[in-house]
Amino acid sequence: MATKAGFNALSYAAFRPTYPPQVFKTVLTYHRGPSNRLLDLGCGHGLISRELSPHFTRVLATDPSSSMITQASNTTSKDKYPNIEFRQASAEDLGFVKDGELDMVVAGQAAHWFDYGKVWPELGRKVRRGGTVAFWGYKDNIFVDYPVATRLLDYYCYGEKTMGPYWEQPGRQILRDKYKDIIPPSGEWEDVERVAYEPGTKGKGSGEGELLMKSRLKLGEVEGYLRTFSAYHNWKAENGGESDIVDVMFEEMVEQEPEWKKAGERWRDFEVENEWGSVILMARKK
Repeated sequence: MATKAGFNALSYAAFRPTYPPQVFKTVLTYHRGPSNRLLDLGCGHGLISRELSPHFTRVLATDPSSSMITQASNTTSKDKYPNIEFRQASAEDLGFVKDGELDMVVAGQAAHWFDYGKVWPELGRKVRRGGTVAFWGYKDNIFVDYPVATRLLDYYCYGEKTMGPYWEQPGRQILRDKYKDIIPPSGEWEDVERVAYEPGTKGKGSGEGELLMKSRLKLGEVEGYLRTFSAYHNWKAENGGESDIVDVMFEEMVEQEPEWKKAGERWRDFEVENEWGSVILMARKK
């Protein structure tokens, strides 16, 4: 979670995967009616707000983390994006928004942290009739051509004796379950759609569903990405004097994967195909 101590907003922005155009096309195609006011919940470093800003008259981007809001403001040109306003705020308290004012509410890689006992009533008041909510997220990366390394990645990230106990719950499990437990109240929301993908390890596109997020990365880049995980920061805070768990993980993966091992000391330059389990949840206000 972005608000944890020791969190580095710059590292997060540098190593996190970006959303492909298909994500934005999917939610914009789903949306109906006016596009005057967009609310981006858990905006992080502002990527989604910038991508969607041409499609809305005004964009309000919020995040509970002050460091994220600072990062987003500093990297968003006021000349290029004059319609974006950043504000430190939580999804559970939208008192600064007028009732029925919002045409669309989005949340990328944030919705699994929300308290829905508070969020659904807030959205029910603030979103206009026929307006859209669109939440999307991605879970673990899979090395689609390397099942052995993928199994080791899963063990080190989720094993009981590794980083498994250090994830914030239930948020992480909600994400791993691809938002199946996030259910828009049927009394207020309709036309619910889910676009999901579960990667496989038999090559590119070998998973189930609609592939959205993929990237060819150097192992060194994957290494940097894993160090943005909240579980890693939590593990490190408690086990600071021990050997680094990400180092141990990669040592074993390189040893077990012949092609990676063959790269020798330059293993960090070895490129691998990654795919992420992902979901887009969309609903329309009645």
